[in-house]
Amino acid sequence: MEIKEHTAVVVDDGIATGATMRVALRAMRSRGPSHLVVAVPVAPPDTLAELSKTADETLCLETPIGLGAIGFYYRDFHQMTDAEVTKLLARSAVAQQRHKINPE
Repeated sequence: MEIKEHTAVVVDDGIATGATMRVALRAMRSRGPSHLVVAVPVAPPDTLAELSKTADETLCLETPIGLGAIGFYYRDFHQMTDAEVTKLLARSAVAQQRHKINPE
């Protein structure tokens, strides 16, 4: 997908050290987006500050000091199977189609 001159949003389930997100941001930045956003539910404040040097914007719901494990911030943090992901994507596609037909 072409992202040049578009907004790119890089999403993760949470950031601990930021190493993986830094790599993802560099890869996205090399593709020329006009605006690069990090969106996560939880990350340590110092890691977000570091990532803000690469991203144009960071969005994060919780920024605890002494984060611990990302899984602590979820009721259910199980590893999803391919079948579960496929089922959720199919359900989302059906919901989107319904919304196009019957917008609220």
